[in-house]
Amino acid sequence: MRLLLDTHAFLWWWQGSAKIDARTRTAIAGADIVLVSAASAWEMAIKSALGRLRFSGSIAHAVEACGFTQLGVDFEHIEALRNLPLHHNDPFDRLLLAQAMVEHATLITHDRALAPYGVPTLWF
Repeated sequence: MRLLLDTHAFLWWWQGSAKIDARTRTAIAGADIVLVSAASAWEMAIKSALGRLRFSGSIAHAVEACGFTQLGVDFEHIEALRNLPLHHNDPFDRLLLAQAMVEHATLITHDRALAPYGVPTLWF
């Protein structure tokens, strides 16, 4: 199974937060590959710079320490993004949706506003 964590899912996993339920923790722990997008790192960097997120250290190191795989953003992802309907306005979430589609990954998220896209999703 290939999973793509949204930004909150990655942060909450890293923090050991109870906001990720046991079912989702089991899925992440048992997945063949767990992806964390450069889009999430970008979002985290922006929120950190604005004082809306506290995250010390290297995001890349945190991804590696969790045993996850970095997923870059490439032109195929952008092309898929370009074709998504505008059900949701958050550019980071939209890019994650496009990446999940292209990478044939299940998106792990708590954001129910992403449901209209029909992307395979594990909600927590």
